[in-house]
Amino acid sequence: MSSTLSRVNASAATLTKNRTIGSVVPASGMCVTCVDGCIGMCEIGKSAYRGHEVIYPQPFGVITTASEKTYPVDYSHFNIMGTAVGAYGIEADSDKAIFPAVDLETVFGHDKKLKYRYPWHIAGIGSTDIAKNNWEGLAIGSALAGTGLTIGENVAGMDPSTVLEKGRVVDTADLKRRVKLYKDHQRDGYGAIIVQANLEDTRLGAQEYAIEKLGVECVEMKWGQGAKDIGGEVKIKELKKAQLLQKRGYLVLPDPSNPDVIKAYEHGEFKEFERHSRVGMVSEESFAKRVEELRKAGARYIFLKTGAYRPSDLARAVMYSSKYKLDLLTVDGAGGGTGMSPWHMMNEWGMPPVYLHSLLHQYAQRLADKKKYLPTLAVGGGFTFEDQIYKGLALGSPFVKLIGMARGPIAAAMVGKTIGRTIDKNEVPVYIERFGKTKDEIFVTSATLRNELGDKEFEKLPTGAIGLYTYYERLAQGLRQLMAGSRKFAVKYMDRTDIAALTREASDISGIQYIMDVDKEEAVKILDS
Repeated sequence: MSSTLSRVNASAATLTKNRTIGSVVPASGMCVTCVDGCIGMCEIGKSAYRGHEVIYPQPFGVITTASEKTYPVDYSHFNIMGTAVGAYGIEADSDKAIFPAVDLETVFGHDKKLKYRYPWHIAGIGSTDIAKNNWEGLAIGSALAGTGLTIGENVAGMDPSTVLEKGRVVDTADLKRRVKLYKDHQRDGYGAIIVQANLEDTRLGAQEYAIEKLGVECVEMKWGQGAKDIGGEVKIKELKKAQLLQKRGYLVLPDPSNPDVIKAYEHGEFKEFERHSRVGMVSEESFAKRVEELRKAGARYIFLKTGAYRPSDLARAVMYSSKYKLDLLTVDGAGGGTGMSPWHMMNEWGMPPVYLHSLLHQYAQRLADKKKYLPTLAVGGGFTFEDQIYKGLALGSPFVKLIGMARGPIAAAMVGKTIGRTIDKNEVPVYIERFGKTKDEIFVTSATLRNELGDKEFEKLPTGAIGLYTYYERLAQGLRQLMAGSRKFAVKYMDRTDIAALTREASDISGIQYIMDVDKEEAVKILDS
């Protein structure tokens, strides 16, 4: 482990760097010798001339971001336990217990009618440019794969074409498009499109509109995310849009209605406004009221997503979700980000994933021991590959049935989209050209999709969607292999003994057995038999 957990004062996320790269003070992140005459490449220096702009990762709109902090315990501090005997969920026969036979389907909800082909979904990407510009691939790819996709906060409010009557949404372009893209490609009833709402969305009636006019069945209340403990924010380059959003109730900085600010913007003294959402104020009374409002509006399934807040807030989330019979609770650990959260906040705020997810298991177990109702649980916080998915499901077993992801799927959709553009221009890079020059040759799932959808529908698919679908196919096969190695042939058979803690500290935090203690009694019995 490095001598410091945090990287300070220089990061690719803020487009900053040190002058003395090899000699940096660990505590401050400053160059060992800070020289008079330096143009200010580090974060301190850049802040001297761009101020608050340097709080956020750059360049906005074309990146996703995640914390660089090294936590004392993370999911890499656990290993997956395999076995050479037996099988769960299938006959213990070498000709039958093969990894393609592993069942990854997940069913949940109060009536057990929500079904996913895979035990993960995209847990919420909203009004940021990175989400909007890649939505076609994300929506179609998720639908084809049969997993869920959450439309994040502020989508209706950020859309200039949204029509409001008496302060409530009555028509949209962007939200309508996002829902339709998913629904048009949904197959055999698998997956779900979920519409999330924060404080501003709730005031605008965005979820009621989605339920009543767009036929959305799943809605999600939001208390925050793993990236930040304040409301969502984006950058706005146009004055008129900044003024529109201010009129819709958002906090916009600097004040776009102030004549002095307008003059400064027109003179080029700054080029971007910041749109901020407000901080929600949670109470059981308001929570219960909102659940009732959504049910009256026709919501069939109600979810809650909460971020990396302190343990008492996690306890509230678990208790309220239990008491008011929600269908899914997603708990997002610190460090992630799909849009534009303050960089230092992303690194230094909140409960890290393993810590938060371990507390979640404790709290869920406490209610389960009292025979209380529990919704299905999902966890998020930097999950990208099948081994992490496995560990998250095992650590949270038997309550956690889904993993929430965002950055990984966005990356896959973006790469797929970019490859498609190079194909269209006959400029496929050499690194990719070794696989071929067409999407049939480059994307390994093309034959499967073409066969299932037919030539006409396959040709319509955006390559961003094929990229996401193919990434999910890899995750599915990798997870099946790991599960088969543990002899668990369905997600429901996974449990906390399927992983072991590599350090005593990881064991103490999670309650997962230390690796040197695993099977200790059983091993002695075998040896003494």
